[in-house]
Formats: sequence, C-alpha cells, structure tokens
Amino acid sequence: MSFQAYLDTVEAQTGLTPRQFIDLARERGFGPDTKATPILMWLKQEHDLGHGHAMAMVHVIKNGERISSAHVGSTGTHRDPKDHLWLDGVATKPEGY
Repeated sequence: MSFQAYLDTVEAQTGLTPRQFIDLARERGFGPDTKATPILMWLKQEHDLGHGHAMAMVHVIKNGERISSAHVGSTGTHRDPKDHLWLDGVATKPEGY
C-alpha cells in the first residue's frame, strides 16, 4: 500500500483529511518537535486508527507532505509516484497521486 493510500484510507475511516488532522494536532500542541508516542496515542484513542495508519499520520503531522524519494517510482510494496503527498482530501486530489 502506498503512503498516499494510507492517508486516503484514514480519510475514509474518519471523514477528516490529512490537512485537517494537522490542524487538529497543532491545536493540541503537537508539531514537528513532538515525539511520536503522544501523537500516536491520540490518533489511536480518539480517532480509532490502527498502528500503521496512525504512524502514517504521525509522519505527516511531524514532517508535512514530503516523503523520502527512496520509494518513488519503485516497485516495492510502499511506493508512491511523487516525493510529496496530497493532504487536502480525496475529493480534490489531482490525477497521478
């Protein structure tokens, strides 16, 4: 499953876009310098996300839309067509994400 697919699944499960999660996290005081565990626990407890989906959101909350280019264009399980993610929701996602 691509990184983007994880984010799209989170949106389908919660009704919240990744960008909305970033905003909610900032309201709670979570940001780039926050350790992963408190963010992870919040996502699991309050939004009922599984570990993998919550970790994908932790990455986005801490690092924004950029991902490692290691998986871009690869044929592995976790592959994405771009080195950045679409955070504004499935309904507005351009073709190619």
